[in-house]
Amino acid sequence: MTPTGAPVLSVERLSVNARTPVGLKPVLEDISFDLHAGETLCIAGESGSGKSVTSLSIMGLLPKASLQVASGSIRLGDRDLLNLSNSQMRHVRGGEIAMIFQEPMTSLNPVMSIGAQLTEAIREHQGSLNAESIALDMLEAVQISEPKRRLTQYPHELSGGMRQRVMISMALSCRPKVLIADEPTTALDVTVQAQILTLMRELKAEFGTSIIMITHDMGVVAEMADRVVIMQHGRIVEQGASLDVFGHPRELYTRQLLAAVPRLGALAGTDGPPRVSRVDVAPKAPTATPVLNVSGLSVSYGSGSGLLFRRKPPAATVNDISFDILPGQTMGLVGESGSGKSTTGKAVLGLIPFSGSVQIDGRDIGGLSFREMRPVRRSAQMIFQDPYASLDPRMSVGKAVAEPLAIHAIGNASERADRVAELLRRVGLTPDAATRYPHEFSGGQRQRICIARALALEPKLIVADESVAALDVSVRARVLDLMLELQETMGLAYLFISHDMAVIERMSHKVAVMRGGRIVEAGARREIFENPREDYTRALMAAVPIPDPTVYRKAALARK
Repeated sequence: MTPTGAPVLSVERLSVNARTPVGLKPVLEDISFDLHAGETLCIAGESGSGKSVTSLSIMGLLPKASLQVASGSIRLGDRDLLNLSNSQMRHVRGGEIAMIFQEPMTSLNPVMSIGAQLTEAIREHQGSLNAESIALDMLEAVQISEPKRRLTQYPHELSGGMRQRVMISMALSCRPKVLIADEPTTALDVTVQAQILTLMRELKAEFGTSIIMITHDMGVVAEMADRVVIMQHGRIVEQGASLDVFGHPRELYTRQLLAAVPRLGALAGTDGPPRVSRVDVAPKAPTATPVLNVSGLSVSYGSGSGLLFRRKPPAATVNDISFDILPGQTMGLVGESGSGKSTTGKAVLGLIPFSGSVQIDGRDIGGLSFREMRPVRRSAQMIFQDPYASLDPRMSVGKAVAEPLAIHAIGNASERADRVAELLRRVGLTPDAATRYPHEFSGGQRQRICIARALALEPKLIVADESVAALDVSVRARVLDLMLELQETMGLAYLFISHDMAVIERMSHKVAVMRGGRIVEAGARREIFENPREDYTRALMAAVPIPDPTVYRKAALARK
């Protein structure tokens, strides 16, 4: 759409400084953009680019102890929000500008019912009259199932997609002029993400709300944006109409963001991941003996007893699944939250009880004690989704990477230090990183540290559980390339767990699609992606955002 008339919101030459021990440091520098009525403006960029600081500045929620506005203005109509008092801003927040945060579970009060939280916001801005009726109407507007029942439930009783629908209904309950959505779908499965994005488009048309969407996912930008602002290091490097930015990007950084997005179908006609190694070493071909062999694996829970529990029959989270992985091969395990992917990953490493057969490097791990599992763990390691939570913040990087060597009594202190330096170089970090701590590194660097730690014992199998889901698109691309290079040169086998079909296509030789604790479809990557048999598999593929706004424009015209 082409913006017309005066903007609803105008940010002019906004600069924000952070207070540091050595003085003020610029966080935002000279940010300017307009938001017009009925428009969706997407602010895109990597972590640290200043996207969220921009949104918090608009909402008047900057932590005053650490951040301060240095200059500029933020005008909502004829008012400069930066000149309003706290009490005046309370009426603006929720009433005229509302916000949806990335993680709804941390944004909702766990001890208040959904109905109480919705009516609280409505009473604050509209008075007590008909608050319950308005709350119910808003839950119906966001198409949540059984809306009357949801009013009496608590956040922990709802799925992630439902909680995000509640957040949207709360944000729109007072009919704000501007809705700010800060990474509203990052924590959601790809199919739930597609539903939420469709819902936001429909609600924008119904309520006439202007939207600022903040995201690092260029596929989401292509689907949602009328205009795009690209940020890097606290500055706007490019902005313009969505079709122009995607079709004719002027800046190198914009082109790099677009190039880093995995595109579903880009590897059509090939049997495996692309070769990325620049090392002059012949890749190790898979052998006929599996590193991991899983047969009839099942995991159950829910058999509580005693004073606090009623005895219940066990409920299966993973039910009778079988697969194997050869050296130098990646099995992609894909499905939505609750499908059993992570449970499978933990079970094959003996981290939770299971039934069936799991063999790692030819040894059946069923029934092994903790002591008996120790030598097996040298052959199989795990990389988790959140690298910061996986690293002890009080332990230096060198000690964290060397810890597996110490546990298995491999080498002396000098030999371990040499091994750590070699591992850090292998994952693209300098040896002096060993003396620093996790908080001193970016998310992508922390994940490289976790990969180095996983490689310390020279394993044959690595289970990667959503290992790139929390990373920016360009950082994710670099980490995936690193994992492919390590596989090519070391012959590693991967069980690669993800809900993102585009990432699975890029990494996998074989694919298993899970739903409700079962594998509903499995086969070679080419077979699954080029000729899927199951409707569920096709739905997962159709829900992947495409970084091309022309596709969505054509689809919108076809719906009219």
